[in-house]
Amino acid sequence: MNNKYPLLNSPIKIGNVTFRNRIFSAPMGATDITADCSPGPRTQGFYELRAKGGAASVTVSELVVHPETDGSHMLHINLETVGNLAAHTFLADSIRRHGSVPSIEFSHSGQYAGTYMSDKNKKASLCQWGPSDDTRPDGRPVKGLSKEQIADIVKSYADAAVLCRRAGYEMIMVHAGHGWLIQQFLSPYQNHRTDEYGGSLENRVRFAREVLTAIRNAVGPGFPIELRISGSELFEGGYTIEDGCKIAHMLEDLVDLIHVSAGSYQYGFFDTTLPMFEPHGRNVALAAEVKKHVSKPVACIGGLSDPEQMEQILREGKADVIYMGRQLLADPFLPNKVAAGEEDKIVKCLRCYTCMAERPTTFTRRCAVNPMIGREIEGMEVVPAAKKRKVLIAGAGVAGLEAAVTAARRGHQVILCDKSDRVGGILKSEQAIPFKYEMYQLGLSLEKQAIEEGVEIRLNTEVTPEYVAKEKPYALILGLGSTPIVPPIPGIDGKNVVIVNNYYLEKEKVGDTVVVLGGGLAGCECAVHLGQEGKKVHLVEMRDTLAVDCNIRHRPILMKMVGKYVEAHTQYAGLRITDEGLVCKDSEGKEVLLKADTVICAVGQRSNRKDAEALHTAAPFVREIGDCIRPANITKAIYEGFHAALDI
Repeated sequence: MNNKYPLLNSPIKIGNVTFRNRIFSAPMGATDITADCSPGPRTQGFYELRAKGGAASVTVSELVVHPETDGSHMLHINLETVGNLAAHTFLADSIRRHGSVPSIEFSHSGQYAGTYMSDKNKKASLCQWGPSDDTRPDGRPVKGLSKEQIADIVKSYADAAVLCRRAGYEMIMVHAGHGWLIQQFLSPYQNHRTDEYGGSLENRVRFAREVLTAIRNAVGPGFPIELRISGSELFEGGYTIEDGCKIAHMLEDLVDLIHVSAGSYQYGFFDTTLPMFEPHGRNVALAAEVKKHVSKPVACIGGLSDPEQMEQILREGKADVIYMGRQLLADPFLPNKVAAGEEDKIVKCLRCYTCMAERPTTFTRRCAVNPMIGREIEGMEVVPAAKKRKVLIAGAGVAGLEAAVTAARRGHQVILCDKSDRVGGILKSEQAIPFKYEMYQLGLSLEKQAIEEGVEIRLNTEVTPEYVAKEKPYALILGLGSTPIVPPIPGIDGKNVVIVNNYYLEKEKVGDTVVVLGGGLAGCECAVHLGQEGKKVHLVEMRDTLAVDCNIRHRPILMKMVGKYVEAHTQYAGLRITDEGLVCKDSEGKEVLLKADTVICAVGQRSNRKDAEALHTAAPFVREIGDCIRPANITKAIYEGFHAALDI
């Protein structure tokens, strides 16, 4: 029995339900919500995988309780839609059968109705409801709810609770945070009512009390009710942590667990879903403060991925339950690994927002480091191959490593070769940037998995047609990667120039003033890091837009960080590098000298096509993966490596 994390692994009783450990899966939106807002089969697989991985509870998100005033395309529950209750029953069953407690989040987005609708024109035609007549930051009008509407919404919470209990859910989470409707009532910034629902904190809490009372009356005593609040709204004019503590205290008699998150949709979701630039567990302090003022168990959340940190939070009494969202996408089996003492095998979340960017883009889910996410229904296990083959993989970057691990798990004899003296490929360069360190760790984790699966790793070994002929593999997987583009400008080979991929090897060469040439994702993140170190940083980009290769969720916060730490110059072309810095041509064709001690070249990557093409017919089965096809990202590399191995 592993006792390294005794508190994380210990059960907890909430209401009349006992949970097997203290690791809960936070609500994350479903993957294939049907046209009539029922959970589809991929949604069932999406939640089931985290139950199978050992989470004590898996929360289904978000169930709209009052569609008449909340038009978001999220889950509904009713008896009118054929198959709806059955779909929820199958979903709850899929969680319960793995020993996890199925929970469901009740939601009303209020003035943010329509946020998740794919048809933005229809969204514009909706009426957004809130506690008061108002105008949203984007200029959209908000209409105040009448008392009759409030009463109907309260009733809808109770009606939904009855159906959810019938479907087999064993806990209900009431979403009263993140700027959704209940928090809009709690917020002095958004609640301007002059009746019994507005004004004093006691009045602003009234709607929440009515909702929770209605649910309790519907489900009876002992059935766990969880209240999710933002400990603080974290913006000027919103409620503070002192108010958050009072709110929790005023509502705790009606609930069994108080889940403390942070922030409001009013100014984006980055306080709730922490970016890579923020410390892990930044919002835990809010939960710790709330815990001082209540007697009910408290749950915390916020970029948590390290079992030692989570154990410490419990040990120090800052919370009783640990919630994770994105981390349990990156590695659904984290709870099982913690229980087995295999924490070194955990694949860490990169906090890259790939999972969240996929939702508004394709209305599915995808994870940069876990190719199964959103596709769990296609198979949650790596199935052994019917015929064991010899597999040779050229290139030990992230794509090659993923292919090697997967092929070995299928029972193949796998040889992984790389020309360099270490595995990891381009991930090795991330170790020098603290907020990207999890990317470097991903290479280490995959290497450890490969070794344990019996992969033979051959370093300082180039795979040529002759080498393949000698080894005679059945399958040859080409993960040959890419090479940094070095523009042919005068001075590029100077002693004051560092290629961004080599920054981790030449960090001591970088002076106090720096020009980063190239404003793509890699250049922007490097520039932000240097700015955080206190250096004066100029960022130069030929195009009129920075980080065009960045996903739509990560880019806004990255641009905010660039604005804070970097002086950016778009429509600037690098002409030559001198001892004084980088000479550029601006948008008007004028030469400008950006003085700097060091120039970092980050203009992009070029696929190693020539190497790949030389091996196209070297084995019966040949597959290209990752950057050697075209430079892209970790998500693409992992996905292609995984599926190449499945195809053998």
